[in-house]
Amino acid sequence: MGLNYYHILKKVREARKLVIKGTTAAGSGHPGGSFSMAEFIGCIFFKFLRYDPKNPMWEDRDRFVLSKGHASPGLFSNLAVAGYFDKSEIETLRKFESRLQGHPDYKCPGVEFCGGSLGIGLSFSIGMALAARIDGKAHRIYTIIGDGESDEGQVWEAAMSASKYKLDNLTVFLDRNFIQQDDYTERVMPLDEELVGDDISEMWKNAARWKTGDKWRSFGWNVLEIDGHRIEQIIKATRSAQQTKGTPSIIVARTIKGKDVEHMEDNPKWHGVAPNPKIAPIIDLELDCQFLIAPSIIAGDMTNLGNEVKRAAQGRADFIHLDVMDGLFVPNKTFDHTKIKELRPITPIPFDSHLMINDPVKHIRDYVEAGSDIITVHAEICDESSFGEIHDILRSNEVSVGLAINPDTELPQWADKFISDLDQLILMSVVPGKSGQKYIESSHEKTQRIVKILAEKKFSGFIEADGGVDLSNVEYCFLDGARVFVGGSAIIGQKDVRVTIAEFRRKILHARRKLLIQKAHNLGGPELVNKWIDLHEVGKKKSELIQLAKEADFV
Repeated sequence: MGLNYYHILKKVREARKLVIKGTTAAGSGHPGGSFSMAEFIGCIFFKFLRYDPKNPMWEDRDRFVLSKGHASPGLFSNLAVAGYFDKSEIETLRKFESRLQGHPDYKCPGVEFCGGSLGIGLSFSIGMALAARIDGKAHRIYTIIGDGESDEGQVWEAAMSASKYKLDNLTVFLDRNFIQQDDYTERVMPLDEELVGDDISEMWKNAARWKTGDKWRSFGWNVLEIDGHRIEQIIKATRSAQQTKGTPSIIVARTIKGKDVEHMEDNPKWHGVAPNPKIAPIIDLELDCQFLIAPSIIAGDMTNLGNEVKRAAQGRADFIHLDVMDGLFVPNKTFDHTKIKELRPITPIPFDSHLMINDPVKHIRDYVEAGSDIITVHAEICDESSFGEIHDILRSNEVSVGLAINPDTELPQWADKFISDLDQLILMSVVPGKSGQKYIESSHEKTQRIVKILAEKKFSGFIEADGGVDLSNVEYCFLDGARVFVGGSAIIGQKDVRVTIAEFRRKILHARRKLLIQKAHNLGGPELVNKWIDLHEVGKKKSELIQLAKEADFV
C-alpha cells in the first residue's frame, strides 16, 4: 500500500482551516498546539485508526486519546473531517450547550477521553490497553501527550506501568514542540537541554542535545524519533511501532508550534490565543499556499540514480520526482518500474512517478507494486475509461492520483468528472522528453487560466510546475498558482542540493509573503497590513514583510 500521501495532506490542511474557523468564532482556544500535532493526528485518523463515524461506539474500534486536551480544536476538526458530525458545527466551539468545548468531552461523538487536567491521558490509555488484552481484543490505542504536560510526575509513573505490563498495543506520540503555556519548555523544565536565548531552532539543529528519547528508553519503551511534520516519517514510525512486540512504543515527534502559519510558528504567545476575525481570511489563504519541492533525479548521474535519490533526501526534498520515459510517447527513454523498485528502499520520502509512457493502464500496477506514492499519467494518451480504471487502481492501493498535460494541450472535457477528486495536476512547461529546455513563458498565462477553471470545479489538489523551473522563475510560478515545483538541473544538477532547495524555499516564501500582504491590503488597507505584519515577532520575518509592504506602497 502507498502512503496515501495527498489524501492525508489534504485532510490535514482542511483540519487546520477548521481549527482557525472554530477558534476565531469562539474568540478563544488553542491553535498553536493543534497545528503542531496536525500531521500525526491526520496520519492516525486517515491511515491507521479503525473507526466508524456512523457507529462511534463500535466495539472493535481503535481508541484515540488526546491527553493534551487543551488542543481539542485539533481533535474536533479531525472528527469533523472524518464524518462524525457536520463541519459547520466547528463554529459552535466553546459555546453554551455545544458538544465542542475547550477540552474533549464524551458528549462529542468520537471522543474517548475527557481531557482536562494534564498528565492523566497516558494512565487512562494504559487502562484501555490492559482492558483490550484482558478482553482478547485486537484493537490498538493511540495517544498524544504534550511536552509541557510531561512536567507532570504521573506521566512517568504511567510510563513505568506500560513498560511493566509490556503493552505493545499502545502507541504514544509526544508532541515535542518546545513550548508550553508561558515559555519554551527548555527554560521551564528541560526534557532535552536547557535553552539559552530565544532561538528554538537551535534545539532542532543539534541532535546531540536531544535527551528526551533517552529518558523514555530508560523506562523500557521502544523509542522512535522523527520530524513530526513529515508524513512519510510518521507512517514509517507508526508501522514500526505496530510491529514491535513486548513493549510499548513512543514516537518522539519534533514539531513546530503553530506550524504553517508564520506568525504563530515557535511563538509561545500562540499557545492559547485565537486569531482576530480580520486576520483569519489571511491565515486561510496562507494555509492554501503550502508548497512542495520535488527534485527530478534524471538531471543527475543516470548511471548512479541511487546516489541522486540520496542527495535529494539529504537535501530535505518533499518528493523524489521520477520521470519515466518509454521512447515512444516521448523520444527519450529513461527507466521503468524495475528501477523504481530498486531505488525504493533508499528513503521513505514519497516517490512522485511521472509516467510519460504509452498505454499506462497496462502498466499501472507495476508502478504501484514498485513503491510509487504518487502516479501521474498524461491526458494525451488517456480517455475517460482508461483514466477511470487507473484512478480506481491507484485509489484502492492508497496511491495518489495525478494527471499531466503538455504545453500545447488543454484539459480534456472527459477530465471534468475527476477534477474534484484529483490529487495532482502537472502542467508541463517544456516539451516532455527533451532535455535542457527553457521554461515556456506562455505557461504562466496558461497556469493562471487553468487555476480559475479548477477553482470553479472544486479542485482541492496541487498544481505541479514541471519543466525549466529554476530560481529565476519559481516565484512567478508560485504566484501563477503552482504549489509543487519540479527541479531538474536547477536542483539535482547543482553541487549542494540542500543549499539549493533551501534557496528555492526562500524564494517561494518571498512570493507567498507578497501574496499575503496583497490579501491584507485588499481586506483592510494599510491598517490591516500593519496589524498583520506586527504579528510576526519571532525571527527576521517582520523586517522582510515591512520591506515588501513598502515596495508595494501599502504602508
